[in-house]
Amino acid sequence: MAEPATVWLIDDDRGVRFVLAAALRDAGLGVREFEDAESALEALAGGQPDLLFTDVRMAGQSGLALLERLRTHWAQLPVIVMSAYTDVATTAAAYRHGAFDYLPKPFDLDQAVEAAQRALSQRRAAVTTAAARPTPREPDLIGRSPAMREVFRAIGRVAASGLNVLITGETGTGKELVARALHIHSPRAAAGCVALNTAAIPSELLESELFGHEAGAFTGATRRHSGRFEQADGGTLFLDEIGDMPLLLQTRLLRVLAEGEFYRVGGRELIRADVRVIAATHQNLEAKVERGEFRADLMHRLDVVRIHLPALRERREDITLLAEHFLARAADELRVESKRWTPGALAALAQFDWPGNVRQLENVCRRLAVMAPGREVRAEDLPFARPVVATEDPLADWSSRLRRWAESELAAGHGGLHATATAELERVLFEAALGANDGHRQHAAQALGLGRNTLTRKLGSSRRRADRP
Repeated sequence: MAEPATVWLIDDDRGVRFVLAAALRDAGLGVREFEDAESALEALAGGQPDLLFTDVRMAGQSGLALLERLRTHWAQLPVIVMSAYTDVATTAAAYRHGAFDYLPKPFDLDQAVEAAQRALSQRRAAVTTAAARPTPREPDLIGRSPAMREVFRAIGRVAASGLNVLITGETGTGKELVARALHIHSPRAAAGCVALNTAAIPSELLESELFGHEAGAFTGATRRHSGRFEQADGGTLFLDEIGDMPLLLQTRLLRVLAEGEFYRVGGRELIRADVRVIAATHQNLEAKVERGEFRADLMHRLDVVRIHLPALRERREDITLLAEHFLARAADELRVESKRWTPGALAALAQFDWPGNVRQLENVCRRLAVMAPGREVRAEDLPFARPVVATEDPLADWSSRLRRWAESELAAGHGGLHATATAELERVLFEAALGANDGHRQHAAQALGLGRNTLTRKLGSSRRRADRP
């Protein structure tokens, strides 16, 4: 009888080691546990496992430093990285150092076992892919706000899966950056990422752009042309503004997504292409489906996973970070003297609503890098300059009102404050999220950072409470 594959598990959290080790043993694997990288490196001198799991942030040597050592001395050992810090930089560093897969904490144990089995069964292919993968160029996805942390976490979860992704968000929020991040952190990173803005191509030419054409297929077609699907073979195709695609082409795109094959315009040769499709839109596709402007079956084919990018006004805490980054980068790219923001200018930036989102902020920074006089950018230098009026922070106002209510209730000798406040907080949050997402529970749950089942269960509980006499 063959010996079970051996898995080493490195994590300074004993609870994580316990539950993950139990799941891996239940799957028939041999497991050895370590609480730090140093003890695992010592054990490697006496032999190596078939697979290794490691956390990123641990006492002593980090998981990323361990990955670097392993890549140098044990290059054929597949490594799965685990981390509660699912920002793009950490994910990118893990893949750059040769990680086979990346699991953001908390993760589903079935997902972890499946990742282990995939790594064990594809060990040789994984080594080849890691060796061939070039160092990715990091997209400018920047943010520390809760909303952006959710975006980073989603990228970390989805990038390596190969699933189709629909990215939603207003114009200028950075949807193409998310698409490129998904590509460079995927097993397709060695191949190309081909982008096409469907709204920027005339409808009569869009079919040729997507699928290519043969010489003589139409007036002006003097030679064969490879379309974007062929160009993206083995890689990723990013279809921006998918909501503007004509209905006739939607039908053809659906067929390609379902069957992975197509004909060039005017051609008879069946073309096959292995392409991951990532689509993006600023429009409400559900509303377009109801109006008969977008095929429901195509939307469901594209919307396997949805990542929503918040508007800049919805993550104002990131504006200073973005402004400093863009101003410094603009000075470097335009080869002008670097400048710094004054506190008044940053306050004005934070109060502006940014209808053009991150793209508008970047363009403002590029303009100011050249046009603002002196070494400082002041509030009056801004193109939308106006007097900065101190306004009360809505969050501070909300929390102060909650405090006054709690103090009043306690003074009156009332009990059960935690349950009352929690129930009311959840009611308001659920109503706001459902209203913002047209009653779509899954989207509302995603906006709140909850699972759909959790939202449904809590809604049921709150309604039962409301129905009580």
